[in-house]
Amino acid sequence: MYGNAPFAGADAESPLSADQRRRLRQDLANVAARTRKLLPDDFAVGTELAHGSEGPHATVAVQPPIGSVVSAGYSPEDEADTTIGEDERAELARGLAASAALQMKEAMGDDTSPTAQ
Repeated sequence: MYGNAPFAGADAESPLSADQRRRLRQDLANVAARTRKLLPDDFAVGTELAHGSEGPHATVAVQPPIGSVVSAGYSPEDEADTTIGEDERAELARGLAASAALQMKEAMGDDTSPTAQ
């Protein structure tokens, strides 16, 4: 009955070692911190590390004050090296911040008037 369920297999454990998970979580936290620095405090930033049938999958998401959630996923190409490189962390943070700001701008529409003249 549960043959297709993700918990049906005998090998439900993550193939990542504790050290690999720790490093990947640190890299995710770094991306989240960089993203928070680029955005006002009204934007909520969160991370998640999950293990699916294709291996580990990391997600960083940003919820703008108005508009839809923007997220970026990362799956290590090589399970032996799960770290996210410095350049890639910076690029992820900038891309998420820009996408979240654009999402908020689009949600506001063009009907708003400027606050000051």
